[in-house]
Order: sequence, then structure tokens, then C-alpha cells
Amino acid sequence: MSTFLLEIVTPERKVYAEEVDMIIVKGTEGELGILPNHIPLVTPLKVAPVTVKKNRTDEYIAVNGGFMEVRKDKVVILAESAELPEQIDIERAKQAKARAEERLASKKREFDAKRAELALQRAINRIEVFGRK
Repeated sequence: MSTFLLEIVTPERKVYAEEVDMIIVKGTEGELGILPNHIPLVTPLKVAPVTVKKNRTDEYIAVNGGFMEVRKDKVVILAESAELPEQIDIERAKQAKARAEERLASKKREFDAKRAELALQRAINRIEVFGRK
């Protein structure tokens, strides 16, 4: 079966660089499945897990926004941040989720609602990826 190189890069480091069979991502316009020789494209990504299909197994990576560039033999995800399941501190993610939900439920407007919503999305993303490992 044909494969392509998947690279996931953040401002701090290269998180992932391996040959894969397929990936599934959530773009701002919906879910996308990318196979080898896919038509070139660039799209923004949502805060959501990336599913990596490789050697008949699934791997999950918590990707927190960014962009994806698809080339004929390579996909590059430029993410704001990204974590592999073994890098996720599940207790910290649960605490962050609780804090964000508290802020959003608060009647006070002393916080930035958009920032709290993004923090909630990132925490849920980490919890989902950790749970699938």
C-alpha cells in the first residue's frame, strides 16, 4: 500500500514525522480524510484529534488548531500546539476543563469568553486523545 510522510510541527518542535497510510483531520469546513496522492490543498484546522492510520492501527494526536498543507507525497500540519497521548497529563487536562467550564458558567464578565472557550476545547481534545490510547 502507498504511504506519505506526515509531519506535525509546532513553534517549539517537530512532534511527529512518519510514513502513514491515511490521516483524518477536522478542518474549519468539516472532516477531511487524506490518502496518498491527494490533491494539493491548504486548510485551517480546528482544535481536534488527528487520527493517523498506519500499519492497520490507529494513532491519535491532540492538535490544537493551525493549518494543514497537503502535497502529493507529504502532509505538513503547522499546529499552535500538539501532543502525543503519552505526553498528556490527564489530571491537568481535567482540571483545565473544570476551570474553563467554571469561567464560562460565571455571570461575571471579568474574563475573556473566547479564551475560556478555547481552553475548554483544548482540554477536551487532550482528554479525548488520552482516552483513545
